Amino acid sequence: MIDALTKAKQIVGNSVKLAELLGITSQAVGQWRRVPVARVLEIERLTEIPRHELRPDIYPPPDQK
Repeated sequence: MIDALTKAKQIVGNSVKLAELLGITSQAVGQWRRVPVARVLEIERLTEIPRHELRPDIYPPPDQK
């Protein structure tokens, strides 16, 4: 199973492109083990991956509210 961060990178092309779109360095993205809370909504907008997939610990799936 592919994790949400890897999926986001694949959708935009790669980690360098994701960093470009976010206006940060690719080194910063390379250090992530999961999507930082402060970047969830922006990555959701860029990739259309729902926030509950990007960070289920912060945003529970709609059926669990």
